[in-house]
Amino acid sequence: MKPELTIQLMDTHAGGDVSRIVTGGIDLLPGDTVRAQMEYLRDDADGLRRLLLEEPYGVPEMSVDLLVPPTDPRAAAGYIIMEVMGYPIYSGSNTICTATAVLELGIVEKQEGKQNFLLESPAGLVQIEATVNDGVVEAITCEGLPSYIHTYKATIDVPSLGEITYSVAYSGGFYALVDAASLGFDLTLDEERKLAEAAHAIVEAIQAEGGFSHYTLGDVGPLPFLHFMGPVEHVAEGYYRSRSATYVHPGVICRSTTGTGTSARLALMNYEGSIRPGDKLETISLRETGFIGEFTSVEQEGEYEVIKNSITGKSYVIARSDIVVNCDDPMVECGSLHHILSSRHTSKITPKS
Repeated sequence: MKPELTIQLMDTHAGGDVSRIVTGGIDLLPGDTVRAQMEYLRDDADGLRRLLLEEPYGVPEMSVDLLVPPTDPRAAAGYIIMEVMGYPIYSGSNTICTATAVLELGIVEKQEGKQNFLLESPAGLVQIEATVNDGVVEAITCEGLPSYIHTYKATIDVPSLGEITYSVAYSGGFYALVDAASLGFDLTLDEERKLAEAAHAIVEAIQAEGGFSHYTLGDVGPLPFLHFMGPVEHVAEGYYRSRSATYVHPGVICRSTTGTGTSARLALMNYEGSIRPGDKLETISLRETGFIGEFTSVEQEGEYEVIKNSITGKSYVIARSDIVVNCDDPMVECGSLHHILSSRHTSKITPKS
């Protein structure tokens, strides 16, 4: 009789973006850093990402976060982010969801009020501030990656759309930043399909021209993201609001405005001189959910003004489940998955004392 293979999940969402937190059922991965373990998954075990983001178990609009033991003793847990485009080294919404799961699972014990702890992402250590009221995780603030403008107001000819003006930011991945109104969009939910079609065409055209190089990471591959920007509303002193929509190539409009999209927008506002350290930007999604980005400081790195920032949002737990992996199911491809499914040595994370 074949053993039953299961993967334990906690499904969460932040701003509407569902993050499936893998809490058990996966063997310990090789690699002396979380980044190295991510690269192993990417190169040798991509079946886990595909299993949970494709039929019959999931859909491409979801994300997956695999909890792993931290390799840095200062961190409470490590996590590896998986999306339709591959393996981003960082994501704000996924970090908010993972931090919430770490608290709900008791890996970090909840404390009333504000508490701080570290997570280890493929990009490195991430500072987390959680706000807990009556045992409920009301908010997570996480560091955004240092963000900057790589290209400002370039133009490109896009089939069916004509000449498009865009800027490129790095905020954990390279983003094309496009003014929504210039394409006739108001950033409302009924425009979602047309936004995805326009973004797909723009990203394909930008990718055809070549990739972008990070000032320390070097070549990080083709541009995977586009962020549509609505008008900026000055709500109060040091507080701004803007409708926004983030696209992930190929084909996905995120339910939330995304943390890295918000960080990219802060970098552009700094570049244009419209915000100062301490100012905040609330981005509002097609579904009327929001994240708050805070511009904390700026440093000069060679030719680039690099901003430090943080992202605040709330995550909700929506399900706890076991996924039964049927490798004899014709819709399931286990070839790049079976060797990491749990046998004896699982990636158990011990609570921080």
